Order: sequence, then C-alpha cells, then structure tokens
Amino acid sequence: MDTVGDEDDIVRLTAWVAGRVQGVGFRWWTRSRALELGLVGSAANLRDGRVEVVAEGPRDHCEQLLSALRSPSSPGWVDHVVEHWSEPAGDLTGFDEK
Repeated sequence: MDTVGDEDDIVRLTAWVAGRVQGVGFRWWTRSRALELGLVGSAANLRDGRVEVVAEGPRDHCEQLLSALRSPSSPGWVDHVVEHWSEPAGDLTGFDEK
C-alpha cells in the first residue's frame, strides 16, 4: 500500500504571515490553535513585522493550522501567508512564542 501523501504523514510547515500581526495577540492565538491540533513548533515575531510560524505534526493538522492563519478569525489583519513544506526535523517540543 502506497503511503505517499497519507494524512498521517508527519511534516514541517513554515509559514510567514504578513499584515498587522504583531502586538495583537497573534502569536498567543497561533500557539493555542497549534496546541489544540497537537502540533509542536513556534511562532516568532520577525524584525520586518511578519510572524514566522514553524509547526510539525500530521499533514492534515498542519493544513488546518495554515487555514486558521489565513482565516478572518485570526487576530489583527493578515495580508498574506507564504507557506513552505518540508521534512520534519523532529527537534521541536511544545509550542513556543518567541
């Protein structure tokens, strides 16, 4: 049985969120969504005003987090989200706000 693309595949999602996403509770909100989905990783403010989100876990859970980041229910105002998918590094525990 071929398991490529299986929902249970563990992946790493890196997302850069641009807009008014600093100083509005965006990292805390992201952490809450990620923990609800059982993901590990971090949400960090970048100097240019974006938030970088790194999450590892089942692909379908990472896709749900990505959808949440793009949804109008996120705090602040999201202009756009750039996503990058990669193999998991397996070096993350918990979900940190940086």
